[in-house]
Amino acid sequence: MPASDRDYASLWDMVQSIKLIQAFVAPLSYEEYLQNRRDQMAVERGLEILGEAARRVSEPFQQAHPEIDWRNTIGLRNVIAHRYEQVQQDRIWAIATVDLNRLLAQLEPLLPEEL
Repeated sequence: MPASDRDYASLWDMVQSIKLIQAFVAPLSYEEYLQNRRDQMAVERGLEILGEAARRVSEPFQQAHPEIDWRNTIGLRNVIAHRYEQVQQDRIWAIATVDLNRLLAQLEPLLPEEL
């Protein structure tokens, strides 16, 4: 089953969220990140948007791309949005500085050239 326009729009949103998160953390050290709640909230919001966009990707498309960790991407959004007291900034930092690089490399080739 080919991807729908909604799938591609959601993938585009995911890629844009990752790029913004990476821009937020690029100039920061981990210590600087921990000291600035505004930066933490910006990254958390970006991860919420990323997870929400991942949730909108159709089940057939997700199943066609099992290399992408859809479940944890969506699950992180749910933790940030609903169980924010459980957010661990060391884990958020690792996701923002390491895990998102891999996810971006997986997502970008899936986007059509005209987006």
